[in-house]
Amino acid sequence: MPVLEKNETEVLVIGGGIAGASTAYHLARHGRAVTLVERGGIASEASGVNAGSIGSIGWGDEPDLQSYLTMGSLQIFKTLQLDAGCDIEFRQSGSLQAIQTEAQYDFIRDKVLRLRSEGYSIELLSTREARAVEPKASPDMLGFALSPFRAQADPVKATQAFAAVARREGAVVLTHREVTTLREAGDGSYRIGTSEGELRAGALVIAAGAWCGPIGEMLGLRIPIVPVRGQMWATGSVSPSVYHTISAAESELQWHGDAGDGTPPDLTHRDGRRVTRHLYGRQTRQGEIVFGGDRQSAGFDKAVDTDGIEVNRGQAVEVLPFLSRLPIERTWAGLMPFSPDGKPIIGRIPLRKNLYVVTGLASSGFGRGPMAGKLLADYIHSGHMPQPLAEADPARCVTDAG
Repeated sequence: MPVLEKNETEVLVIGGGIAGASTAYHLARHGRAVTLVERGGIASEASGVNAGSIGSIGWGDEPDLQSYLTMGSLQIFKTLQLDAGCDIEFRQSGSLQAIQTEAQYDFIRDKVLRLRSEGYSIELLSTREARAVEPKASPDMLGFALSPFRAQADPVKATQAFAAVARREGAVVLTHREVTTLREAGDGSYRIGTSEGELRAGALVIAAGAWCGPIGEMLGLRIPIVPVRGQMWATGSVSPSVYHTISAAESELQWHGDAGDGTPPDLTHRDGRRVTRHLYGRQTRQGEIVFGGDRQSAGFDKAVDTDGIEVNRGQAVEVLPFLSRLPIERTWAGLMPFSPDGKPIIGRIPLRKNLYVVTGLASSGFGRGPMAGKLLADYIHSGHMPQPLAEADPARCVTDAG
């Protein structure tokens, strides 16, 4: 490792969400001098305000990027909880997806058959079978899809744990330092102006979630990330009542084949009009039952839409009728980074020297961020792109701003 001055680092990561913290951790494990800079606190944006769901259905017979990001992240979460001494409230609970209509049933049945033939772990349950493992589920559902690999963890504790283990491995983590300027030096290194002074880095990683666009503009680049507002609500603490993570099939059927038409796919609203309901949630260790679902392109506005909360709660009550007796105690919103094609953007930006990005993890950034960070750290350290990242190559969409 080269000898560095106090304000110098080999690699600087902008962003203290789960992908940025994981990148810093895995770079530090490689023995690289790495500094992470976050304008707020660790997990202060999307990585700290999501449901805490970790999605995976297995590696499959021919693993693709999604398999690597989900199953790889699942293993990393397990390592944090079981081996690294970090209580992140991880639990491989499995997930149940509610089926409410005949059209949804046919769609999910065909999906389950296809995925099982490709080596994934998912099964179709009758409503009676599902209620044997999730007793408060509605008997009016037509069935459920069970994904046994899916899991859950506390999003704030997990993201902060990545920053903690990164520090343990030698990374420098600087919070409440806003990046104000970025400049590429002639030798391919970077000068990073912050609210607490300048830093110098041999390589730069942009891991700023929904704010990757404005960060890219500082370097004259267009990183096509659209901030999409998601919102959630929570009950007060109650006795153990929900054992799996819960979702519903309505939105998946609606979004099937949705390419986005130049805007992000898989939104609940188009042109100011609702096109579907989307549902996901779980019960935390503390007893809160948390649900969310709406995905709206609303710029950087994080104001909660109360009408959307009521729509989401209505669907949650359809799936879990006992929720009708529990008042909403709090609501909140956050911004997710969506790319125009809905796919991640992870890797080296060829338009600049020693510049990397990890973003576009959309609504599942928490569950895919750990492995996204590891794959990028491996790329930076070795100089060779891991094969799964071919699907996420920034060259497909990152351009000069001019």
